[in-house]
Amino acid sequence: MTGQPFSFSANRRIVAGLLVNLLSSICIVFINKWIYVHYGFPNMTLTLVHFVVTWLGLYVCQKMDVFSPKRLPLRRIAWLALSFCGFVAFTNLSLQNNSIGTYQLAKAMTTPVIILIQTTYYKKTFSTKIKLTLVPITLGVILNSYYDVRFNLLGTVFATLGVLVTSLYQVWVGAKQHELQVNSMQLLFYQAPLSSAFLLGVIPVFEPLTGDGGIFGPWSLPALVTVLFSGVVAFLVNLSIYWIIGNTSAVTYNMFGHFKFCITLVGGYLLFHDPLSLNQALGILCTLAGILSYTHLKLVEQEEGKSRLAQRP
Repeated sequence: MTGQPFSFSANRRIVAGLLVNLLSSICIVFINKWIYVHYGFPNMTLTLVHFVVTWLGLYVCQKMDVFSPKRLPLRRIAWLALSFCGFVAFTNLSLQNNSIGTYQLAKAMTTPVIILIQTTYYKKTFSTKIKLTLVPITLGVILNSYYDVRFNLLGTVFATLGVLVTSLYQVWVGAKQHELQVNSMQLLFYQAPLSSAFLLGVIPVFEPLTGDGGIFGPWSLPALVTVLFSGVVAFLVNLSIYWIIGNTSAVTYNMFGHFKFCITLVGGYLLFHDPLSLNQALGILCTLAGILSYTHLKLVEQEEGKSRLAQRP
């Protein structure tokens, strides 16, 4: 009986982590889109703000004894830090150059790519039924992209790069936490400033530093407040991503992520008047069918695994 309260407590923490991620992830999409549409704030600079605020948030948490830092060799997390830069930058560029619907649906392709990476390089196995759920997900994304009236080549390139880098990043997050024996906060505490340093060296090449559109440009007070607020929300997003992947898996996090796109699509339609054709709606329903199928099969597999363990002498 002692294991039952522990299991219940662990499940409550996972649910709380998922809820924080749900609210913060939906919020960050709308805030960032608002910043791009109404203020024209530069993309990479916004990403840097997110990194810096994330590290400051972790520093405060460390001072409040929420976690204890663990010394990590920087060379062991360098690729993770680079992939973090690509993950945030390319997803923001995809959001900037696509409708919210296309941006969100393109992210659904992260799950098939993660499964491919884990099967090929980490020798992880998935049942045939689980793999088949990827068919309606992929078909739905293709349908939406093909019939999106705002389809553009640049947006598609950014969305594709975003999917590839995000998939690598999410696989590495889980792998590094286990490999280095650290929790989400300990890993992010070192990785966020390293990612900031990488990005700081690139920003002057791609974005102006002064004048209109530059980081030191004449920004209004509402613009600066909104950017800082987006940084705080980004801190919650980044922390909850690490925590969820470390306590579940990259694939489970992704499938939960697909649930968020329904709310995001409705918000995009209402707030930014993103057009939605009948064929796009069919693509969304197709993707949803794949997500629900995956969730159902995963739950069945987990129950079967528990039953086999219980039957052992």
